[in-house]
Amino acid sequence: MIGKRLLILLAVGALVATGCTGGTSIKGRKQQEFDIRSLAQSDIDSVLEVHVRQARAYCRLLMEKLYKRNPRELAKNPVKSVDAILKRVFGKNHNWEFTELENIRGIDAIRLSMSDDYRGDRVFVFVVGLSSMIMASYEYKMDFYLFDDVDPQKLYNSARNIEIAVWKIEHDRDANGELYLYTNSLPGEDTNLSYERLFGKIIAVQDTMALIMEQKTNRTIKTVLQKMATAIFLPI
Repeated sequence: MIGKRLLILLAVGALVATGCTGGTSIKGRKQQEFDIRSLAQSDIDSVLEVHVRQARAYCRLLMEKLYKRNPRELAKNPVKSVDAILKRVFGKNHNWEFTELENIRGIDAIRLSMSDDYRGDRVFVFVVGLSSMIMASYEYKMDFYLFDDVDPQKLYNSARNIEIAVWKIEHDRDANGELYLYTNSLPGEDTNLSYERLFGKIIAVQDTMALIMEQKTNRTIKTVLQKMATAIFLPI
């Protein structure tokens, strides 16, 4: 593997040294500036980057919408600013460890968001859990190159876990019979299915990428059928 990486690096260096630079005019029209990253990326790598960025964008929008729907949760967060919270969660690459959550992430964080014992900001812990689980399915990467690999089973499992999380957020209630987090419209309110549609988009991103990676890697995805009321989260 190291030998192959070295060969590609040498090939890239040779191409650069022999004049692969931007700015040369051909028949009066300027060539598109040369991007060295394209030499180390396949088409699938570019597709992966698009999908992971889209999944993150949907999760960011979800967080904004949940705070609007659940202002009581924002009041629990010491930051108090939605923009500042969004920047903490989506503004940079990180290990998804937050001291106020005792560094839990992924499925454990999703479970915590709907636990009677938790007294903190449920929107924050839910979206951190959902987003970090999705990023785990991409091996916590946002940039992909020729030797990077993503397991289609992890992508598939993440999509099923999102479905479980959606069911739980719409049905799980606290000791007083109240939903932990409000999303779609309640009885007596105007119909609002925007959350359902947004969750559906996130699931579609993950399922689409799972099928693409299944074909690329020749790894068969093991499908799972569960009843939502008794479904368990799948490992990532």
